[in-house]
Amino acid sequence: MKPPLRTKSVGTKVSEAEFALLEERARGAGMRLAEWVREALLSAPVNSGPDSGEVALGEVLALRSLLLNLHFRAAKGEAGQSTFSEPEMRGLIERADETKMQRARERLAAVRAAAKAAQPEPETTSETSAETEPEEV
Repeated sequence: MKPPLRTKSVGTKVSEAEFALLEERARGAGMRLAEWVREALLSAPVNSGPDSGEVALGEVLALRSLLLNLHFRAAKGEAGQSTFSEPEMRGLIERADETKMQRARERLAAVRAAAKAAQPEPETTSETSAETEPEEV
């Protein structure tokens, strides 16, 4: 059976480095670039909620918050108290649970922004080559 006739097109611009990476991934999968890109786009998960990394980070941040609060109380030794009462502990847990996903999103956004800022700017070959190479006559 023949695949359906494809009459529509989707396009985007990429840098030289991104293009090379896409070609390498397609070659590694034994596919032509167009086939690989189509498959990657169509198999991308629909973002219906937080991804597993975001959830895991949220849980780690909540545990971190609880651990730091418990450690602080134990180190401070407030009036001989080194533990929390049950209502205090429940309050800490609820607060950590309420804020964990927002804190995870903020941390991930900061990491993504830093990674994007660290990427080198694409070189402009037309201007620089005219300045550095002599013209042929």
